[in-house]
Amino acid sequence: MCTFFLIIAGGLVTSTGSSLAVPDWPLAYGMVFPPMVGGILYEHGHRLIASFVGLLTVILCVWLWRREERRWMKGLGIAALGAVIAQGLLGGLTVVLLLPTPISVAHATLAQTFFAIVTSIALFTSRWWMDSPPIADGVADIPLFKISLFTVLVVYVQLILGALMRHTGSGLVIPDFPLAYGQLFPSLSAEAMARYNQQLIDSNIRLYADGAVTSSQILIHMVHRIWAVVVAITIGIFVAKLLRTPRLLPRVKKLAYGLTGLVAVQIVLGAYTVLSQKGVEIATAHVVVGALILVVSVQLVLHLAHSYDVRVKGISFIYSTERALT
Repeated sequence: MCTFFLIIAGGLVTSTGSSLAVPDWPLAYGMVFPPMVGGILYEHGHRLIASFVGLLTVILCVWLWRREERRWMKGLGIAALGAVIAQGLLGGLTVVLLLPTPISVAHATLAQTFFAIVTSIALFTSRWWMDSPPIADGVADIPLFKISLFTVLVVYVQLILGALMRHTGSGLVIPDFPLAYGQLFPSLSAEAMARYNQQLIDSNIRLYADGAVTSSQILIHMVHRIWAVVVAITIGIFVAKLLRTPRLLPRVKKLAYGLTGLVAVQIVLGAYTVLSQKGVEIATAHVVVGALILVVSVQLVLHLAHSYDVRVKGISFIYSTERALT
């Protein structure tokens, strides 16, 4: 839950343009607690929540090593700790190096990855995971499981594209939706680019001081839109096949319906992000729902792996007291 709030805080930093409201790191204007006003509230608040999540992750990692019998779970605890340390360093570098795009995108992507890791640990340590028997034992490979993995990959790519769009300033280079400058795919000719730039200035979306919109920004924005269609179709096919599966667990059905609802909400938020000219609440919600789509997709993969005892390199991820004793 704390990581979820951290995702929200990170979204608010980018949505409010507060990434450099605090120009130094790890301190803030040479202080631990600077005056929490303006953009400093979002940027330094984000840092404080991140520090608390880091502390919780250290506790979690130590706890797993002391109490957990599954060796791969101990490794997952180390992975979570390594991810949160790397995330902190990337966050610092984004400030020190003045928001370089590759590091900013990596910072945003790793945040989603860490969220998926800690939610997976929550599932692996749950009573349901440890005590529920599989539907079918020893199934090494099933088509549905492959589709679920592909779905996670497609969603993950979209999150990277979304981060790239935010950190290259490409979110409002196209001001209309569902068309783009009245076209399915906007022209990238020099004349068209000059016309687009003038339209953005006349609409008070950009200023002359912001510089001209480039064709690469248009491309990034359009690839994000097009890949969103790929994500929606992929998830639609996956959920349809999933719900036709016999003996499907009720909790898996709930996750499938939840994923469908999240995608519908995300499409609306994506459209409204453009039409509202990146309203802070809408743009932040778009980031947060994207993270939830990834997590629910990962949870579906893990639930299928548990239900059908899908094994990686012969290792079963199901754990119970009875299995441990035998």
